[in-house]
Amino acid sequence: MGYPGSIRVDRGSEFVSRDLDLWAYQKGAVLDFPRPGKPTDKSFIEPFNGKFRAECLNTHWFMSLEDAVAKMEA
Repeated sequence: MGYPGSIRVDRGSEFVSRDLDLWAYQKGAVLDFPRPGKPTDKSFIEPFNGKFRAECLNTHWFMSLEDAVAKMEA
């Protein structure tokens, strides 16, 4: 499984963490945060993140990355 070169994220608590920053650094991925005060930068990511959080993250418990991939693909 490959890793993306960049990940566009919002400033939600799940995306602002040292663990995620370290993971991205180790995988060579860039975390692309929107510019403060520029709501048009996040016009697509915020609705996606909200829907993903509501439909997936709030309803599943993941035991590993493989478990998460399998559940999200299902």
